[in-house]
Amino acid sequence: MSDSMTNYTIRDEIRDYWSARAATFDEQAGHEIFSEEERQAWRELFLRHLGQGDGRRALDLAAGTGVISHLLDGLDFEVTGLDWSEAMLSRAKAKARARGANIRFVIGDAEQTLEQPGSYDVIVTRHLVWTLVDPRTAFREWHSLLKPGGKVLIIDGDFISNTLVKRMIQLIERLTGRSVATPHTPNAMRETHERILKQVHFSNGAKAGDVADLLRDAGFANIQIDQNLSRIHREQARNLPFFKALERQTQHRYAVVASKPA
Repeated sequence: MSDSMTNYTIRDEIRDYWSARAATFDEQAGHEIFSEEERQAWRELFLRHLGQGDGRRALDLAAGTGVISHLLDGLDFEVTGLDWSEAMLSRAKAKARARGANIRFVIGDAEQTLEQPGSYDVIVTRHLVWTLVDPRTAFREWHSLLKPGGKVLIIDGDFISNTLVKRMIQLIERLTGRSVATPHTPNAMRETHERILKQVHFSNGAKAGDVADLLRDAGFANIQIDQNLSRIHREQARNLPFFKALERQTQHRYAVVASKPA
């Protein structure tokens, strides 16, 4: 086996998986935002937990194509978007140029960012935590990046555990021999996704309580779990296939906000 393959880690596979999805990432509801109603629902979530930006520094971790970065920029945060995929970042930068947005995009690992400690007022992640290989290390890193009194806002979910709707979808797929929840996802991509899931920390599902416990261990305080994301999911469902929309609205999805003690 060549050295390049021997040194190919699960983190590399995660990076390459999302790089391969970059070209079509913004075509899917739940990634890009397709209505002003959904955009407003996201703004309300951020304002509820973070307040208006007023020039404060925000770090969007696993920024992807920059959807969350642009939302934060619109709320007057000074935004840095960090992602490990060059393909994702090139799309994020193109969006910023098209909008004339002054967003700094940098390539980096969300678990070891190489950003300056104590330099951010806010850290936001969307659908990152469930993919982390070592969330304990990541959360300590994020804690170090925040200024005293700074906040982290994690938007994520348990996409693994079976629900009644998920079991129903699996039965239909077995009977029909085709995917009804993700009909346009190539089989090879689904297989890679499943292989990655078996190797990450939250291989049994990222539950809000477990995320909160790890944040507490990393030194965060004032931890709150917000499961009032129904407006966001309702707007996303308008642009999803029927079974995917049904699954989304019955999954354990949440926002967790926590503070670095002042």
